[in-house]
Amino acid sequence: MLLDATESQLVLVDYQERLMPAIFEGPAVLANARRLAQVAAMLEVPVWGTEQNPSRLGPNDAALRALCQKTLAKMHFSATEEGLGEWLRPPARPQGGNARSLPKHLQKPAQQAPERGTVVIAGCEAHVCLLQTALQLIEDEFDVWVVTDACGSRTERNRDAAFDRLAGAGAELVTTEMVAFEWLGSCEHPAFKDVLALIK
Repeated sequence: MLLDATESQLVLVDYQERLMPAIFEGPAVLANARRLAQVAAMLEVPVWGTEQNPSRLGPNDAALRALCQKTLAKMHFSATEEGLGEWLRPPARPQGGNARSLPKHLQKPAQQAPERGTVVIAGCEAHVCLLQTALQLIEDEFDVWVVTDACGSRTERNRDAAFDRLAGAGAELVTTEMVAFEWLGSCEHPAFKDVLALIK
C-alpha cells in the first residue's frame, strides 16, 4: 500500500510562531513540514493549514503559511469540528439545467469533483490537535497517514504516545522522505531532481 499524489491532500496542523520554540526538536519538525509542503506544491497535491487560537498563539510559520491554499483558524483542538472536512471533501456540484430543458436520456451526468480520500497530516502538538484531528478524519473514513518526523509535542513522551494511539486507530505512520518518494513513484518523474534537491 503506497501513497499516490493524485489521491492525496496534505494537512499541516498548528506550526505557530509562539508554539514552535517550546516543541521538542522544533526546528527539525518545522523544516520537515516545510519540505512536505514544497514537495506537495511541486506535485500539485493540495495543502491546507490550521492555526489554534491564532490571536494568542500567533500565525503559522510564514514560509509554511504561504504554501497552504487556505489556513483554518480554530478554537477546537480538532480541526474537523470547525470545517476542515468540508475543505477536504468538497460538495458535489449541482446538476446544470433543469428537467424540462432536455429529455433525461440526453442529459449529461453531473461532473463530480475528483475525491482525494488520502490525507497526509503532520503538526503540533502531536498528542492534542494533531491527534484529535487525525482520529476524527479516520472516523470520517479518510485514509490517514501521519508524517512522524514533521510532528512534535513539548515532550518526546507525549509525541510518542500520540503515535502509538494513532497507529492503533488505523493511521499509517510515515516519514517525510517516505511521502516524497511514494508521491514521485519513479526517478523518471519530471519533478524528481527538484524533490531530491529538497530532501538531500
